Amino acid sequence: MKRLFRVIKTMLLVYYAYMVEYRAELILWVLSGSLPIILMGVWTQAAQQGNFGLSPTDFARYFLAVFLVRQLTVVWVIWEFEREVVEGKLSFRLMQPIDPAFYHVISHISEKFARLPFAFLLIGLFFLLYPAALWLPSSSNLFLFSIATILAFALQFVIQYTFAMLSFWTERASSIQEFWFLFYLFLSGVIAPLEVFPPVVRTIALFTPFPYLVNFPASILVGLPTNIGQGFLVMLIWSVVFFGLNRWLWRKGLKQYSGMGA
Repeated sequence: MKRLFRVIKTMLLVYYAYMVEYRAELILWVLSGSLPIILMGVWTQAAQQGNFGLSPTDFARYFLAVFLVRQLTVVWVIWEFEREVVEGKLSFRLMQPIDPAFYHVISHISEKFARLPFAFLLIGLFFLLYPAALWLPSSSNLFLFSIATILAFALQFVIQYTFAMLSFWTERASSIQEFWFLFYLFLSGVIAPLEVFPPVVRTIALFTPFPYLVNFPASILVGLPTNIGQGFLVMLIWSVVFFGLNRWLWRKGLKQYSGMGA
């Protein structure tokens, strides 16, 4: 067990050092996820002129929480895995006594630590420009938010890694992710809180994994009404479903795989 922890620690430090070498690129990655900040301005203005059930301050806090959640849960494994399969680099991973998914998980976690300082800098700047939105989450909400965000990242990762398995059969598995992203954008709470959706759409969405990737942890952080028990249960169910599908596709895909140059 101690050896395993040493290996994980070493890999985290190595990948972290690799990530911070590209600080300018990291800043661009953080800024590329600033869509919620833009939408915040739109919805706060709309809330001043209409009745959406949330005040302008609620919208500002919600979209700030969405920005933070997206920074903590961003996943890009499908593009890395697709490249490894197409270029035959997966062959070298398969020769090692560690599941290739382990490397991707470690690189994603390391990138989060490298990204967070820039994200917090933007959040601090936001509070300076809009001090009315400043609030302090309760310790219980902060704890539940942390758990929900970790589960959201895990679910996001296993979903995208499952789509990545299709690289064994097609060279453009990432196109599946791009199609999935359309539903994610509208149903996850990135564009608008689920509270402003029609009741029928909201009810259907709550049975899909999308709202639990962004809306659920963001709502917990800002204290919006949400069913905590149902949220965690649905997240766990979808995680198990996609994990099982992932392992099945992995076993089938390895029989299909023929690395370039192998």
